[in-house]
Amino acid sequence: MSSQTETAFLKLVNQHKGILFKASRIYADSLEDREDLQQEILIQLWKSYQNFKGNSEFSTWMYRVAINTAITYLKKEKQRTSNQTDTPHHFEVQTEDYNPAKDKQLEVFYSAVQELKALEKAIIFYFMEGMSHKEIGDNLGLSEGNARVKLNRTKEKIQQIIKKSGYEF
Repeated sequence: MSSQTETAFLKLVNQHKGILFKASRIYADSLEDREDLQQEILIQLWKSYQNFKGNSEFSTWMYRVAINTAITYLKKEKQRTSNQTDTPHHFEVQTEDYNPAKDKQLEVFYSAVQELKALEKAIIFYFMEGMSHKEIGDNLGLSEGNARVKLNRTKEKIQQIIKKSGYEF
């Protein structure tokens, strides 16, 4: 692909980098794992960018790739070997403006999210991005009503996990 294509790709990724940070924060525990997962998502985005037809928003497509990559990556992570970095591209994405370690509430929330199942994590991820019940349903192959019910149950589950941890908001 041309350097013009790469420039356009990186510009779009940087515009939507919040998706990258949230997906890796929801699906990976340690800083190292998050960085690895971000890199893996970027690689998958780059590999499939030529297939992006523009039929949907770039961000919608990026969500799907990010979540699918995260789920697949976590399944493979146990079998991975450390020499699997033979990809020619190492993309740099500008870092977040804030430091989540300073925000205790966010840390408690993300640690609770770690205990959720894959579908619940995806639902919370989409909810955090401000998507409607219909959009969440469309992205996950659920009806709008089913998405609403699953979202409410997932929120309750997070609250229960946080209560069990003894943290008071």
